[in-house]
Amino acid sequence: MTSEQYGKSGLGDIIVAPLNKLVNWARATSPWYFQFGLACCAIEMMATAASRHDLERIGMMPRSSPRQADVMIVAGTVTLKMATRVKKLYEQMADPKYVVSMGSCATSGGPYWQYGYHVLKGVDLVVPVDVYVPGCPPRPEALIEGLLKLQEQILQERPMQDTVSKNIRELFSRKTKERKSAAATAA
Repeated sequence: MTSEQYGKSGLGDIIVAPLNKLVNWARATSPWYFQFGLACCAIEMMATAASRHDLERIGMMPRSSPRQADVMIVAGTVTLKMATRVKKLYEQMADPKYVVSMGSCATSGGPYWQYGYHVLKGVDLVVPVDVYVPGCPPRPEALIEGLLKLQEQILQERPMQDTVSKNIRELFSRKTKERKSAAATAA
């Protein structure tokens, strides 16, 4: 029984990569999105998730709860009354979380930017936006392009190094402060 009988060539059986890259690859290729459709852009967002464009082929899975979502897609006109709800839902999302502003109304107030006293002049005034998708309303292809840009952005992050190094710095600075305070009380 040789390795040729089992079909093993010895090539490609082991994956070697930094842990950050593997974690980012997993996070980038499977984000769950929370659809927040407010106006006509919501129709295009629904069309993007439908069978013709199929967001699930790029790993995007729709979720109905913000507690299970990684990405919030704000599609449409955000009124001042709705802005508090957008912020509340954003705060309910688990970290790391991302926001996609879809359409000119969500990005800058759209046609209401000058005289619309009831319209928020961009959702970025309430929540931090990672990707802007322009258009009125943007086509499904534009939303897919924006989500692919978001995936590229996630691939470039360093979540493990940033979190671990921050926690280690806090731990050692806390121990140093405790030693200094203990030395000051002893003297």
